[in-house]
Amino acid sequence: MTIIYLIRHGETMWNREKRLQGHIDIGLNDRGHWQAKQLGQYLSDRPLAAVISSDLSRAMDTAKAVAAYHQMELLLDAGLRERHYGIMQGLSHDEIIEKHPRNHAAWKNREIDFVPESGESLQQFYDRVLQSTMMWAERYPDQHIAMVAHGGVLDCLNRAATKRSLDVARDFEILNASLNTLSYQNGQLELLEWGNVAHLQVADEENNYSLDEVDGSPKWV
Repeated sequence: MTIIYLIRHGETMWNREKRLQGHIDIGLNDRGHWQAKQLGQYLSDRPLAAVISSDLSRAMDTAKAVAAYHQMELLLDAGLRERHYGIMQGLSHDEIIEKHPRNHAAWKNREIDFVPESGESLQQFYDRVLQSTMMWAERYPDQHIAMVAHGGVLDCLNRAATKRSLDVARDFEILNASLNTLSYQNGQLELLEWGNVAHLQVADEENNYSLDEVDGSPKWV
């Protein structure tokens, strides 16, 4: 059985602004770097065989904080990038509603086969993510690996592990710098733990929050 520590990247300013990032390469903000450091310390005693990351900087910089404690080089995989949202990328949720109402409706209604202009469909995205994840899990059989990616990637893998349909509205949180644990065996993913943000709990209660992917609202931890 392979254990996958599935991690969402730390906070960015576009997370705060509720702006769709997609394939645009947005870096971590100061809080995101702090979250990554806390996460790295939290995982410092895990027996990791590899640290794998999306090749976008917000994921890479989060993953570097994990790899540093294990003296490992990052393994990068573009297959773990966020969904390509096409013409919606770079826009806030309100701007998408105003400028691209059809795209917004398809996105919010989780229309599986709708392809935004210059982007990819939800089904194409899911297939890409699952292929990459299974490839890495099979490369490290019966070992522990850390995989750092994006909110949409975590959404896909949660659904793959729980056999939840892509077109069903999400009822689980996807938090910045959260630790989510899956197992992989005989071609099947299983969910072991979701939304662990214990490493973000500090004495300063004003900083005890993490942002969710969909609406940017703070989750107090």
